[in-house]
Amino acid sequence: MHSGWSIAIFFRNGCTTGHRTRPFSLFYPHALSPSRPKPPIMDQDPHEDLLAVIRSHAPDPNKPASVLRREFFDFYTEVQEQEGESPFMERVMIGESGVQGFWISVPESVPDRTVLFFHGGGFTAGSTADHLGLCTRIARAAQARVFSVDYRLAPEHVFPAAVEDAVAAYRWLISHGYLSHRIVPVGISAGGTLVIDLLLLALDRGLLLPPGAVCMSPAVDMMFGGASVEKNRDYDWISAARLNAIRTTYLAGHDPNDPLASPAHADIRRIPRLYIQAGTHELLFDGIAAFVKKTRWAGVPVRFEVWQGMFHCWQVFANQVPEGQEAIDHVGKFVQDVLSR
Repeated sequence: MHSGWSIAIFFRNGCTTGHRTRPFSLFYPHALSPSRPKPPIMDQDPHEDLLAVIRSHAPDPNKPASVLRREFFDFYTEVQEQEGESPFMERVMIGESGVQGFWISVPESVPDRTVLFFHGGGFTAGSTADHLGLCTRIARAAQARVFSVDYRLAPEHVFPAAVEDAVAAYRWLISHGYLSHRIVPVGISAGGTLVIDLLLLALDRGLLLPPGAVCMSPAVDMMFGGASVEKNRDYDWISAARLNAIRTTYLAGHDPNDPLASPAHADIRRIPRLYIQAGTHELLFDGIAAFVKKTRWAGVPVRFEVWQGMFHCWQVFANQVPEGQEAIDHVGKFVQDVLSR
């Protein structure tokens, strides 16, 4: 086993292999109501009510892109709403493609510590604005400034536009005096895929590499294989139909086995250390686990955290499930550890 390889499994009783996390309740505030749901019966997913709410707001590929994105924004901003002082934000333009980046800072942010963030949304929706709650939590946990990128979206801008935007954002930071060894790329879902793509292209184009990167629930194979796609269909909010729609819209006929579309097919031998989070109830779980195994055998140092009973992008729902904030805290610790080396 490679010396850089580690795995931790987090269970619902608050215990973990090799670590201790605080015990947490099986109950959480309802996503859209302050009332507490009734105690779950045996054999019932304790997140069933929350998942039902998320499913009812899941992106509908049959709707126009503008409508899909507006509904995604409305729901994501509502579930991430936070009390207290708002973060400081500054907008900048990246390159000539019209892509925007947003600096997000909190009082805890260390000026020379940068998290380069890529949001989720299946390459067809999402923005800094509807991931602001997550970005703010990461900034606090990592004690860093977050630079969040509003990369171009499909169907207006299909593959590889988002990949090129990720590299352009990294180049922008370097060209403006931010040192590569003080930057940690972090992404969730589609953004997690872009993190790996960024590392691959940075290698290919001779750029200085960051010391590590974080992927939360990444989509690593656009064929979306693995038994978990069927096994977890009742335990995740995303559906196989949604995954297929993402592939169709984002790739627009491009080969799904292209290594930049599906990093599971890439040569990853020289990329920096990775920290990957996945929930056992995710449709994508088997694909992520297979990618981790390949990365391990390629000799890349990997920390793989398996969160028992968690669904796709549970970190976004930190207001509703305590595991969300716990996972974000772990991301923050990884960033701090990597940047202190």
